[in-house]
Amino acid sequence: MRVCLASTSPARLALLRQSGIEPICVSPDVDEDAVAAAEAERLGRPLAPEEVVLLLGRAKAAEVAGRIHELDPGFAGIVIGGDSMFEIDGAVHGKPHEPERAIARWHAMRGRTGVLHSGHSVILVRPDAPAEEVHAVAEAAVTFAADVDDAEIEAYVATGEPLLVAGAFTVDSLGGAFIERVEGDPSTVVGMSLSTLRRLAGRLGIRWTDLWNAVPGAS
Repeated sequence: MRVCLASTSPARLALLRQSGIEPICVSPDVDEDAVAAAEAERLGRPLAPEEVVLLLGRAKAAEVAGRIHELDPGFAGIVIGGDSMFEIDGAVHGKPHEPERAIARWHAMRGRTGVLHSGHSVILVRPDAPAEEVHAVAEAAVTFAADVDDAEIEAYVATGEPLLVAGAFTVDSLGGAFIERVEGDPSTVVGMSLSTLRRLAGRLGIRWTDLWNAVPGAS
C-alpha cells in the first residue's frame, strides 16, 4: 500500500518519515484563496477556520488523486492532503511571510492560548476501482510561554523559521522552547494529526502498520 503526500511541506514529509512512512510527494495545483472565496460565496457567509482547512485539505488531495495515474500509472494506495490554520481570540492566522508581522504576532501570542485547526483528507486510489475519500478535522490548543522577551522573539524571527508556517511558530523545532503546553495530538501542530490519519486509513480498511515502508523489518 503506497502513500502519496499531496504537499511539499518539509514538516509534513518529516512527520510521515518519522512515523515509518516514506511517501512520494506531489505538489497540488490549487489556488487556495480562490477555492475558499468560491465556497464562501456559495454559502453566502464567511467560512469558519475548521471549514477552510477541511475544504483546502480535500481540494489538495483531490487534485493530486485526479492525476496520480498520469504521474504513476500503477499507483495503488492513498493520497493524503492537509491544511492548517491557527486561531487566537477569534482571529485566524496563516503564514506571516514578513518578519514584522511575525514579530507582532508573537507579541500578541505570548502568555496566551490559541487553537491549531488541521484539515485532513485521505483518498484511496486504485487503477481498477473508483476512488474513496474520508476526511476529518483535528484541533490542538497551544499555550505560549508568558516570559518570552522581545529579544528572544526577534532572534527567533530572524532565523526565518516562523515566516512560512501557520501561526508563525513550530513545536518540533526552534519554536518548541517557547511553547508551554499542547492539548491534543502534538503532531497536529506539526501539520497533520497522525492519530487522525490512522483512524481515517482504518475507515478505508487499511491498517496503519501496512503503510510502514521505512521501518527496519517492515514489509
